[in-house]
Formats: sequence, structure tokens, C-alpha cells
Amino acid sequence: MPKMKSVKSAVKRFKVGKNKIKRGSAFRNHILTKKPAKKMRDLRTAKYVHSTNVKAVEKMLGI
Repeated sequence: MPKMKSVKSAVKRFKVGKNKIKRGSAFRNHILTKKPAKKMRDLRTAKYVHSTNVKAVEKMLGI
């Protein structure tokens, strides 16, 4: 039986921790001047994959 290959785009987007999968946050790329400082501060905090999507992400990562 061949090995499962991980989805390379998923490998680049997610980091696996001890018990959570870390993800990036959207709305941080461009047109940053009109976004409030409070929103930008909030976007800097760590974000994690939602519990409803964990199984799908783990399958993509080959976990």
C-alpha cells in the first residue's frame, strides 16, 4: 500500500502544535491604512482551525 501524500499547500498554511492546528488570519495584506489599530492588533493574535474543520485539515496534512 502506498504512503499517503500530504497536500503541499496545506503544509505551507498550517502549523501543528501539541493539541491545536494554527492558521493564518485574513485581511492583513493590503489597504492597511483604513483599518483601525484595534482590528490590526486583533489580527496579530494566534488563530486556530475551528473544531468543525480539524478533521479535514488533519487529513490534508496526513496526520
